[in-house]
Amino acid sequence: MSNYLVGMEAAWLVRDVENIDDAIGVAVSSAGRRLNEKDLEYVDVDIGATRCPYCGEDFDSGYIAADTALVGLVLEMKVFNADSKEHAQRIAKSEIGGALRNVPLKVLETFELEDDE
Repeated sequence: MSNYLVGMEAAWLVRDVENIDDAIGVAVSSAGRRLNEKDLEYVDVDIGATRCPYCGEDFDSGYIAADTALVGLVLEMKVFNADSKEHAQRIAKSEIGGALRNVPLKVLETFELEDDE
């Protein structure tokens, strides 16, 4: 059995916002609150990054149209004693998905952790 770090992307909808900074703050705060309510304080929540197709620079993942924002969040969770990489991904998706009902999730990356981590 091994330990893994699973990184996932979540698409978070924020209504009635005027600028992207407010939308990002609301998205991170709301996601954190919902995770904490389900005793998942150990899940790290951060803003995702999107690469500009023209200049190649990364920028915060968020888009506003009609005072409604779609914000890309990155969620990271350590999974202990999983049978495989796929097993760790299923565990993380089940735990986080249970707390964030109706929020689309996608596994981005999974790393096996060293024994001392």
